[in-house]
Parts: sequence; structure tokens; C-alpha cells
Amino acid sequence: MIEAHDLTKRYGDKSAVDHISFTIAPGTVTGFLGPNGAGKSTTMRMIVGLDRPTAGSVTVNGKPYAQHSWPLREVGALLDAKAVHPGRSARSHLRTMAATHGISIKRVDEVIEMTGLAGVAGKRVGGFSLGMGQRLGIASAMLGDPGTLILDEPVNGLDPDGVTWVRHLVRSLAAEGRTVFLSSHLMSEMAQTADQLLVIGRGRILTAGPVQQVIDSVTGTTVRVRSPHATELADLVRAEGVTITSGEAGSLELQGITVEQVGGTAAAHGIVLHELCLQRASLEDAYMNLTRDAVEYRSEPSPALAS
Repeated sequence: MIEAHDLTKRYGDKSAVDHISFTIAPGTVTGFLGPNGAGKSTTMRMIVGLDRPTAGSVTVNGKPYAQHSWPLREVGALLDAKAVHPGRSARSHLRTMAATHGISIKRVDEVIEMTGLAGVAGKRVGGFSLGMGQRLGIASAMLGDPGTLILDEPVNGLDPDGVTWVRHLVRSLAAEGRTVFLSSHLMSEMAQTADQLLVIGRGRILTAGPVQQVIDSVTGTTVRVRSPHATELADLVRAEGVTITSGEAGSLELQGITVEQVGGTAAAHGIVLHELCLQRASLEDAYMNLTRDAVEYRSEPSPALAS
């Protein structure tokens, strides 16, 4: 479990992380989302003791990271896959890490096999592709068989098979009762991987909760209907709080009403329906709405593209 209380980090007059509190529970995958510069990496660095909080506190399994006798056995972290001596082989790097925590050579071989590095374990890390470097970073994080995993952009540089592998890996680790906290800019992947979300912007928490709850709280749901009697149906379901939008001829998009209510009303009045379905917004839609005012670096289309 990871617990933060009033966690704050300032650099001069700038607040990178601004009095945030959260709990990352075991047995779940928690996705950490936010624009560039939102404070995600700073938060993760404070969790593992690489940055000292200006105020507040953060603990892992009840203790600050630095107070754990064998931190690699408690917390596995992937924060910078490039933080490896380029002249070492993957196996040498992992064996060196293992030696500092009394971890067996057998475990080194296990994580090499687990992460698909067996064919390149003897090669120098400096020649690794971005994706292979990510696999080595994940192997390093898994080396101590920790109960808590903190992964910053773990799928960066991976091909589709690698992305699927990471998804299945973190889901299986959470199913074992471990705490998994990961960030990613791939919204479609996060929607498939995470159970919970923590969304941050300009150093402050914008929202937190189960994935679908976060999406619905921001975007709501829409009932789509197609009927030759769409106008009549619209008059029947029109009520306070119900928003009705007409699209193509014979179709309606309704908000503030359930599929069951629409279907029941149509049946009660003998109205034929050609389509009745619930449309949910995507995580990307919700994320863009949530962070619209929290983006520090915004791109604008060039005049040539805008014309």
C-alpha cells in the first residue's frame, strides 16, 4: 500500500506537487494520469525517496521508503529505463543489483526469462533498443519480488506484443495481491489495464476513483435511438434533466435518461425501435475534459493546417 498525506514539493516559487493525499490499495492496478509537467514523475520520485518532500509525507507499506531494510524486496520501481551503465550487460546489471540485497542468482535468471531478455542478457545495455531497455527496467523492478510496483511509462517503446505482455503482467501481479501504480500516456491501454485512476494536473488531484466512474462523472452517458417515430418518442421522454439531440433523420441522442426508461416508454406506446443502445465516452474523452485547464504546454495548429 502507498499512502500520501498532504504531499508537497516546491522548486523555488513553483509547486510541482501541491498538497495531495491519496491511498493506492493492494490488489489493484492504479493508473496515474496527467499532462506533461503535472507532477507525476515528481510524485513517484518522492515515493521511492529520490526527492525529498517540501511538506507532507508518503509511505510504502507503512514506512518511508528509506526506512525499509531491504527496499528492493518491498518496492520495485521503473522510473528511468536509461539509468543503467551502457557498458554492462543486462545480466551483469541485474546481478549487481541482486548482490546489494542478498537476492539469489536464480532470481536474476527468473526475471530475465520473465521479461523476454534471455536472448540478449549477455549483450551490452548501450546497444539495446528502447523497448529492450524498458524490459530490463521492468526486470530490475521485479528483481526483489516486491509487493509494490511503481512503473513510470512501462510500455514506452514496446511493440504491440510487448504492450500486451505488460498489461497481462501488471494485471496478474495485482491479482496476486500486490500494489501496482503506473503511469502512461496511452489512454486506450490504461482503460484496459487499470482498475482505479488518479488524475493530476498542475500538481493537484483532479479526480480519483474506478475507471468507469471517472469517465461517467466527467462525460456522462448517452442513449442512442433510431426509430421511424423518433419525433413522437422525443416528445414522450422529454422531461426536466433530459437532453435531446437530433442527429440524422430518425435518430436521437438522449442524456439524463436510461436505456430501460427509453425502451419502456417506447413499448408502452407501441413505438418501433430500430436501434437502442448506451454509448459511453472513452477514457481519452474524459481525460481531455478533465485536463483541459491543466495543460501547461499546449500546441496550437499552424496557420497552414488551420486553413
